[in-house]
Amino acid sequence: MLNHAPQKAEIKILLAQPRGFCAGVVRAIEIVERALEKYGPPVYVRHEIVHNKYVVESLKAKGAVFVEDLHEVPANAITVFSAHGVAKSVEEEAASRGLPVLNATCPLVTKVHNQGKRYVSKGRKLVLIGHEGHPEVVGTMGQVPGPVILVQSVEDVAALDLPSDEPMAYITQTTLSVDDTRDIIAALEDRFSDLEGPDIRDICYATQNRQSSVRDLSKLVDVILVVGATNSSNSNRLREIGTEVGVPSYLIADGSQLNPEWLKDAKTVGITAGASAPEVLVDDVIDALRRIGPVTVSVLPGREENIEFRLPAELVQRQPRLTPVMQER
Repeated sequence: MLNHAPQKAEIKILLAQPRGFCAGVVRAIEIVERALEKYGPPVYVRHEIVHNKYVVESLKAKGAVFVEDLHEVPANAITVFSAHGVAKSVEEEAASRGLPVLNATCPLVTKVHNQGKRYVSKGRKLVLIGHEGHPEVVGTMGQVPGPVILVQSVEDVAALDLPSDEPMAYITQTTLSVDDTRDIIAALEDRFSDLEGPDIRDICYATQNRQSSVRDLSKLVDVILVVGATNSSNSNRLREIGTEVGVPSYLIADGSQLNPEWLKDAKTVGITAGASAPEVLVDDVIDALRRIGPVTVSVLPGREENIEFRLPAELVQRQPRLTPVMQER
């Protein structure tokens, strides 16, 4: 009688919904791709267009050149500003050199810039809730014409050396959700009697949706895998949320980083992805799980995202007019 090795138990994979690319990331990548098609390579991109190595390497292969400083961009070269936004000084430097610029700043980041400018124009002291050194924070602080006070914690609010009746306002980094900023905003409200801030609806929908979906996911799985880059703020936060609620959670770039030890005794594995991680990397992680044993894949019901952001006018091809025969009835 033949001895058959015991068959490995099937792993259930549950995919968070929504996950991966947000509208701002889709727009930024499309701007680079369309610029390459229209103007030909090379197209210079200041800073990583989004925080994902796979995306950056894919665009490099098509002719994009990524730089950290405008002095690395040759004269007259097509230049793209990343989705994170840039300081006013960077815009002015590009203008003084006559560089043709395509601005891929996420419209929601631009909205934060405009909110900050409006509060300062009203004579308010401005607080930015965000992570020091993050490209979006650097860009936002450099867009507002006046001092911006960066706070990262409730303790930072307590340490502010300002009178309680000082006219104040706050804005937030878009990759922080309502949940991330709630305690800091509450501390500001307790500390200052005259405080203005954006409506909750103005906080980035994509960040909030992905965090909400990973919280839902955590109730149903034994392990969470977050697909994203180590320098992606929102991807790191997704992993932190899983860990905070007691589910072992791991941030991985792709399937090659999957450690089978993480799956010991796990019957259900949850997968989500940061806002700058493409779906092809999620598929790569699923393939890596398949190499370990049989899997079934299902998608957690969640919020559908149908938001699209307009491209710069110079990259939008005019659609040919429909002939009478082709016109919709």
